[in-house]
Amino acid sequence: MDYLWVIFTSALLYASLLPEGDCITGGKEAPAHSRPYMASLQLEGKHYCGGFLISSEWLMSAAHCFQDDTGFKVVLGAHSLSEAEDTKQTFDIAAYYKHPDFNSKNYDNDIVLVKLNQPVTETVAVKPVKFQQAGGNDPDTNADVDTAGWGSNNRGLRPDKLQELTVSILPRWRCNSYGVAFTKNMFCSSKPRMDTCDGDSGGPLLYNGIVVGITSNGGKSCGSTKKPGLYTIISHYNTWITSTMTQ
Repeated sequence: MDYLWVIFTSALLYASLLPEGDCITGGKEAPAHSRPYMASLQLEGKHYCGGFLISSEWLMSAAHCFQDDTGFKVVLGAHSLSEAEDTKQTFDIAAYYKHPDFNSKNYDNDIVLVKLNQPVTETVAVKPVKFQQAGGNDPDTNADVDTAGWGSNNRGLRPDKLQELTVSILPRWRCNSYGVAFTKNMFCSSKPRMDTCDGDSGGPLLYNGIVVGITSNGGKSCGSTKKPGLYTIISHYNTWITSTMTQ
């Protein structure tokens, strides 16, 4: 009996050490519709990747989300994925443009532009967000940045409602554990037991309210200090973004 009690108390202690919050490893639920640019890319009604609205007809997301089945529905204005919300607007994808130099092995140039089949109706729950232009002030090492998504925590649990998280830009040497997979086009960011995770890909990384990065990749164990989250640096693609959206 004493042996069983030891096992039980050990399990409780282990659970108490796991990251707090539902999902986005260590995050918390965002105030409803406080991030009106957030998009859920869905397959057969299930959330697959994130994205964010940058104009009335265009989203930005991660190119690696578009390697397999790309028959997404785009849902904007959502807080809960499952509940019927009159704020939601659903779109088909008219076209998408992955960066021509996207590398599926190390996720370099992990950026895609997605054109909706029709313009959104702007409301308090659906609005575009500004993104970093070339020459803008990208965050320095140790700067706080924030992100959001409907992705998993490190136990594989998915949330129904949008989660948010504040992390810090790490010095580039902290990302050397990725080897050549960590390139000049990436930020490396996390805090202990706080990280983006599976399903958050394509979501925004914001600095002072401006999107500076795209959630791209990370270690197999979300929240690990050895493999912090990787984010595509948007300001490196200004010319390609402009030419793609105006072609």
